[in-house]
Amino acid sequence: MLSLRERDFEAFFEAPFRAYGEESLYVSPFKTDLKRFLDPKANPLFKGGDNFTYFTAHNDRGVPVGRIVAHIHRESNARFHWKRGYFGFFDVIESREATQLLLDAAEKWNRAQGMTEIIGNFNFTAMQMAGVVTAGFEHEPYGDNVWNPAYTPKLLEQHGYTATFPMNAMIADLTQADPNGFRDCSLDPARLTWRHFRKSRFKEDLEQARLLLNAGFDKNPMFVPQTWDEIYFQAKDLSYVIDEKITTFVDVDGEPAGVSLMIPDIAPLLKALRSELSWRAPWEYLKFRLTNDRAVAIFISVKPEHHNCGLVSGLLKRTLLQMQSAGYKRLGMTWISDENTPSLKSAARMGGKPAFRLHLFRKDL
Repeated sequence: MLSLRERDFEAFFEAPFRAYGEESLYVSPFKTDLKRFLDPKANPLFKGGDNFTYFTAHNDRGVPVGRIVAHIHRESNARFHWKRGYFGFFDVIESREATQLLLDAAEKWNRAQGMTEIIGNFNFTAMQMAGVVTAGFEHEPYGDNVWNPAYTPKLLEQHGYTATFPMNAMIADLTQADPNGFRDCSLDPARLTWRHFRKSRFKEDLEQARLLLNAGFDKNPMFVPQTWDEIYFQAKDLSYVIDEKITTFVDVDGEPAGVSLMIPDIAPLLKALRSELSWRAPWEYLKFRLTNDRAVAIFISVKPEHHNCGLVSGLLKRTLLQMQSAGYKRLGMTWISDENTPSLKSAARMGGKPAFRLHLFRKDL
């Protein structure tokens, strides 16, 4: 007999480990990060707490065997004229009963908010972890990749959900990537200034990256401009792990024009620590710093007025050379939709090959 609990954080954190087993490929965010993401007083996305809730399913011994977040992104609904509710952080054992308990709870909550459809995974927006893995389950996830077992999409379909919006998350072998695959920028080099992200000016550089993200992604499907509070809340801890050598800005005539935001992949560290701080943390962190050769592409964005002069290509070429020079051998990329042909081509030139096939799953309410 299964039971449902609402807003039990300890159970929420434990649910994926209990559902998938400790030896699965699943990687959790740091427990402290997950807790602040789910704190309505801290997370600016929720602005008071009425925009989300979360549930866990428990077996007859009280063990959490599944979880789900039900939430609304009101800015997205306003921008695109939707009445769309969301589910996210959907992790569950292979059980139709547990699946129904969790999805019914998320649907009921969203229906009560006046939503007419539900779609997910979104953890929590299109600029964060998104999608349900539908192929490539055998691949080890990088930071910002979702992971779920092969049975998850089947459980969603059995509950009336339909796969939509196909995407790929790619992994690049940087040792095989050829920088000569990129054309050089056609702008006069004297107009260009290349510089790195600096920890010493973290907030200033993060703000420039935010403005460039908003400009370059403005026409992308589902994109909603990021506020300063939102991006700083998500990214403030990057100051501890960011590698200045591999994150690059380019200015044109002294004005910020593009950014390539890459960070070391902390997924192996999270996996080693089970995403909890402990006495082993200093040793595991030192080992990570000494041995890590994986990076993650957070985003690459160039202002639209510079899209047709080869600046994107030049930025990617420079980024690839910098990662290779710094000793990085593999690069994990976040999702790219099938309809985003330019980004898919750029990822392929970086050496990217599809690893995870993903879809969003939706249902009318």
